[in-house]
Amino acid sequence: MAKTLIIATKNQGKAKELASIFSEDGIEVKTLLDYPEIPDIVEDGETFQENALKKASVIAKEFQLPVLADDSGLIVDALGGEPGVYSARYAGEGKDDQANLEKVLLELKGVPIDKRTARFHCTLALAFPTGESHFFEGDCEGIITEEPKGNGGFGYDPIFFVPEKGVTMAELEPVEKNKISHRAKAIEVLKKNQHLLKG
Repeated sequence: MAKTLIIATKNQGKAKELASIFSEDGIEVKTLLDYPEIPDIVEDGETFQENALKKASVIAKEFQLPVLADDSGLIVDALGGEPGVYSARYAGEGKDDQANLEKVLLELKGVPIDKRTARFHCTLALAFPTGESHFFEGDCEGIITEEPKGNGGFGYDPIFFVPEKGVTMAELEPVEKNKISHRAKAIEVLKKNQHLLKG
């Protein structure tokens, strides 16, 4: 019988990406879309690890199954690491991508391009009902542009310039983005540790 892993997300794209990784090992993936009765878990941690682990551990105990959760965001060096864990609500609780992006650009007004270094960060937390947990992390380095470019992606992608590609994240094709993104890199680390689920 296949093991079951719950992905603590309501994002279909994210769920599909992770499900394809585990299906090769006969692990059935379910997401929070399969459990609409579960209320949203408040992400009130001060680090990506705290938020990811909170989501994963609460649901692991509830269902007595292993759970994978992620927390990710944008870290801008000139802003002292902000928006960081507050990336989704940087401009307020409404979680408005456009407002968040505009706030970053406003905060960086007048900052020269060589001082606009940033990275997207992703922390994946794998939690078991026993309380055991593991973390897998990935980063994608870039530079914050002075104005948005591109219509793809979401969040801060239009202002995140990827030097190795010569375009913003929002100008990349989804297949290309999924090869270099912070989440892709965290998943790569996770893939090397899939044995944790096979015990």
